[in-house]
Amino acid sequence: MPAPPWKSPSGLEHVLASWVASGAVRPCFTADRELASRPPRTAPIPEELAVEVRAGLEKRGITELWDHQARAFAAARAGRHVVVCTPTASGKSLCFHMPILDAIARDPGASALYLYPTKALARDQEASIHELIKSAGLGIPAVVYDGDTPGDARRAARERSPIVMTNPDMLHSGILPHHAHWARTLQKLRYVVVDESHTYRGVFGSHVAHVLRRLRRVAAFHGASPTFLLATATIGNPREHAARLIGVDTGDVELVGDSGAPQGERRVFVYNPPVVNAELGIRGSYLKSAVRLAADLLRARVPTMVFGPSRNSVEIMLKYLRAALEGVIDERAIMAYRGGYLPEVRRSIERGLRAGEILGVVATNALELGIDVGDLDAVICAGYPGSVAGTWQRFGRAGRRGDKSVALLVTTSDPLDQFLAANPEHLLDGAIEEARIEPENTEVLIQHLKCAAFELPFLAGEAYPPLPLDESAEALRFLAGHGVVHEEDGRFHWATDAYPANHVSLRSVGWDNTVIIDKSTGRTLAELDWRATPTMLHEQAIYQHDGEQYQVEQLDNENHKAYVKKVIPDYFTTAMTNRKITVMDVTKEDALAGERLGSISGLGEISIIEKVVGFKKVKFFTHENAGYGEVRLPDIQMHTTAFWWTIPEDVALDLEGGRAAAIDGLRGIGRGLETIATLALMCDPSDLGMSIGDAGEGDGAPAPSKKVAPNKIAAPPGPIRSGKPRPGFDPTLFLFDNVPGGIGLAARIFENAEPWLRKTRSYLAACDCPHGCPRCVGPAAPPLPGAAPTMGPMRKKAAARLLDLLLLDD
Repeated sequence: MPAPPWKSPSGLEHVLASWVASGAVRPCFTADRELASRPPRTAPIPEELAVEVRAGLEKRGITELWDHQARAFAAARAGRHVVVCTPTASGKSLCFHMPILDAIARDPGASALYLYPTKALARDQEASIHELIKSAGLGIPAVVYDGDTPGDARRAARERSPIVMTNPDMLHSGILPHHAHWARTLQKLRYVVVDESHTYRGVFGSHVAHVLRRLRRVAAFHGASPTFLLATATIGNPREHAARLIGVDTGDVELVGDSGAPQGERRVFVYNPPVVNAELGIRGSYLKSAVRLAADLLRARVPTMVFGPSRNSVEIMLKYLRAALEGVIDERAIMAYRGGYLPEVRRSIERGLRAGEILGVVATNALELGIDVGDLDAVICAGYPGSVAGTWQRFGRAGRRGDKSVALLVTTSDPLDQFLAANPEHLLDGAIEEARIEPENTEVLIQHLKCAAFELPFLAGEAYPPLPLDESAEALRFLAGHGVVHEEDGRFHWATDAYPANHVSLRSVGWDNTVIIDKSTGRTLAELDWRATPTMLHEQAIYQHDGEQYQVEQLDNENHKAYVKKVIPDYFTTAMTNRKITVMDVTKEDALAGERLGSISGLGEISIIEKVVGFKKVKFFTHENAGYGEVRLPDIQMHTTAFWWTIPEDVALDLEGGRAAAIDGLRGIGRGLETIATLALMCDPSDLGMSIGDAGEGDGAPAPSKKVAPNKIAAPPGPIRSGKPRPGFDPTLFLFDNVPGGIGLAARIFENAEPWLRKTRSYLAACDCPHGCPRCVGPAAPPLPGAAPTMGPMRKKAAARLLDLLLLDD
């Protein structure tokens, strides 16, 4: 593809030179590293590749392969499950296109199933394989089968297409329950492609692992045993994760790593916004800092992508960027891309990026995956994405054509971001995270056992992995006892009229999105999942879309509709939530440091009730508070697993500053421990939640209790010793898995509580702030109207004293 006419090779160098020379920008760089380019390692096109496919590659100018592509083809053709773990833009698609088209060229009845985590990625890859099929002269269709596919194309996918491209959600609810209609595809299913497999982690990955087990079971019924081809960005455990995902032994999966693709020169920066309040350790807005840096690049006509942490932040940065470049760059050359935009809008933006018509894009992680977005030279991450792997995945969106590129991480004031700003080697040289799933999660497993029983009866002596035979039979008898399945002669048949897949969401959100309707025109603007609806679409909220603002006039929860009206406010809104935690069951307890002063840690099941209680108005550009409003919406409830650490009441009362200081200090410990645990577990920060008693995560007033006056922290009913409530109020820190049912993180924290708390003490001591700052003990919570911030000036001292008293020697 030729370079766009406005692209200047010297533009990037000019911007980099100006940053390094700037007295305002350069002091904020905590890391500046140049990564050298890497030459390619090639291999000849395999002789055993079908003649048609070889000819197709040559027509597209491919006369040799990267060596990892050749290794992947050889393993796949030999019938080995393969996982390709190489960086972005290393030609992973060809690793599975070649063996699949080779198989179909030799046996026209053979079929393949491609799984992509998003619709956009499936559409992008559809164009890629169609080009290769056309060049090879095979004349076979490849059809995308998802929620946007029209009826005639769906029939073609079932009846005539040997290549079906879909997503796990559609496979789960639209294909497997109707597998009899897909007999043509399933009976000669040779290959299953699982692209971007690193995205299948946590609760989503645990669900997808069961969907793939069900696929293997149904395929076996139709007489097929497909080979799985997986592609992933760089993660710490690609082979083990692939094996757990598809339900085989690790030894049955061949790892193809060590990319042979060339890599252009890349310069990586970590930018920490300047301190604006030294006493509180408050730094400048990371969103505005990211916008200023992006504006420098765009003025120099450097194609740039800016990643934001949320939909709201993306719309804010879009507005700021367009305002900063007004009169310099047409506003339609700077676009936003995020979930909630309608399909035709997203496709239009994707085409504009590939064609070079769009110079800058502000996106959520919706564009983190392998969609071809054209010739980008710069990527800016506004906030740490939550994992080293995710950060490098985003950085890899630039420089895909081998040109020099620049990548920046702009850190927030959150403790984890500040830790990375102070220790950038963790990002630049640290270990890549492992992807973790928990198919054994009982809540997830039982749901998919129902789906599997609906699809095919369970025969005598048949196990449902990952359960052994005896536990499978026990689980099926449990379902029989509840009238879901019927046991007859050792067989278990589905026994109800319900359609189980309709009630199982792979992403732990409801199927019913809220449709956003412009009240003035009746036009549908976008849609939003039900989990985000209470915080973004409550009445009086400012909903932002394509750089414009709409006020929510009415939220019809029952019919999943929100009616909005276009306005021109000078503020946006953010929701305020309260959280209440109740311990439902205690699994384990432990006396930390030999029960020093009665300190107890625990592990068990908790219930979390979250409620949106109000919203804050924040002025554009200055980010000043402009007022508050109330919200009245139903509660959101979740059951999960948690680690907790209880501070005895007598220790809290004896601490300088009393109970209030103990609570504030425990909150600081929680922030530090959360950072240590996130790094040790190599998980996404959003996978963990933190709370103190019923007060929530520094989120304003706690939920009121009959026994506790408003603005006091209610005593947690759960932290108990040997099943008996303790008298009085013992401040308690909770760290919990932030997904229903849990994914095993809390259990790991419980097992390592004492050494990680000791690391937290060292972490606090290593910070050079005098009284506590966002880097070590977390930011002050947003105050209620008329109240002061909740972080006291002695939070760091109280946190250190508690750790000394309860863990360390005097």
